[in-house]
Amino acid sequence: MRKHLVIPDLQVTPSTPTDHLTWIGRYIIEKKPDVIIQLGDFADMESLSSYDIGKRDYEGRRYWKDIEAVKDANRVLWADLDLYNKQKQQWKEKQYKPLKKLCLGNHEYRIERAIKDDPKLDGFMSVDDLGYQEFGWEVHNFLDVVEIDGVYYSHYFCNPLSGRPYGGENIGIRLKNIGFSFIMGHQQTYMLGVKSLNNGHRIRGLVQGACYLHDEDYRGPQGNNEWRGIFVLHEVINGDYCLMEVSLDYLCRKYEGFPLWQFMQNKYPDLFNRSTWMKHHAA
Repeated sequence: MRKHLVIPDLQVTPSTPTDHLTWIGRYIIEKKPDVIIQLGDFADMESLSSYDIGKRDYEGRRYWKDIEAVKDANRVLWADLDLYNKQKQQWKEKQYKPLKKLCLGNHEYRIERAIKDDPKLDGFMSVDDLGYQEFGWEVHNFLDVVEIDGVYYSHYFCNPLSGRPYGGENIGIRLKNIGFSFIMGHQQTYMLGVKSLNNGHRIRGLVQGACYLHDEDYRGPQGNNEWRGIFVLHEVINGDYCLMEVSLDYLCRKYEGFPLWQFMQNKYPDLFNRSTWMKHHAA
């Protein structure tokens, strides 16, 4: 039975903190999962957002800045593991090299959509610009379904008849419609469900799309209070597993020595003062 570590949406931009990626990288070395899965939207690609064109916040955004921000974030995430493996190599000991899977999300798909809308861009920009493969990720196309040990991963799951994503707040209905153990990101919420089958097996559903330190301005002061963190799936077999939540607050306490709200207040006071999520933690 293998151990999976799941990283939800990171939404990296040139202006968002990446300290939590250092913490996640250190936690990966400590727990040594067999498989690491990123659920998509590692990149935000705000320069290609069709929703912000013409707005004040759109000024100054550049494609190449988004690309470099994502590469820098991957360097932060894997820096300690690279050092760890170099030391193991020097000591002639076995290196730790987990299987790394990345599901492209709708934010990465903004690159493909921009090319489709303006064919002149074909050959000048590509999802490959993000450089995920350079950091050891096995990349899966947007909405591809990736099966690992009976758990099915994708950025989100769609109704096969309409092509529209499954929604709603009832995880039981989603489990019934999808019909197998699934984990998805995309939605900034946290839903968890388990369904026992007549054959003695269980299927599980998990929806969580937030693993970042900033607030999303478009969601307003009431829409940024979701749980944020990563997951470890222990004893994964035939789609069943033992789930462990690992919050960003826990990781901050573990590796920085004090609560996340205090870390943000000290290092990123502007972000802290604008963040309803941070004020919730401080209270």
